[in-house]
Amino acid sequence: MLKTIMLGAALAAMVTGCADMNQRQRNTAIGAGAGAVLGSVLTNGDSLGTLGGAAVGGIIGHQTR
Repeated sequence: MLKTIMLGAALAAMVTGCADMNQRQRNTAIGAGAGAVLGSVLTNGDSLGTLGGAAVGGIIGHQTR
């Protein structure tokens, strides 16, 4: 439960920090956040799964226009 709250707070802080980013940077940040959540869910909170999901999500977000 605490991990979920911390992850939600981190995502909220990240989204508010996107105001002065260009579109590619914003897509990278959103992809990394979504990937981290998905990686955490799929691996039952495993740190490596969360980091791997964030990395893959960031790459996909960066390539998206």
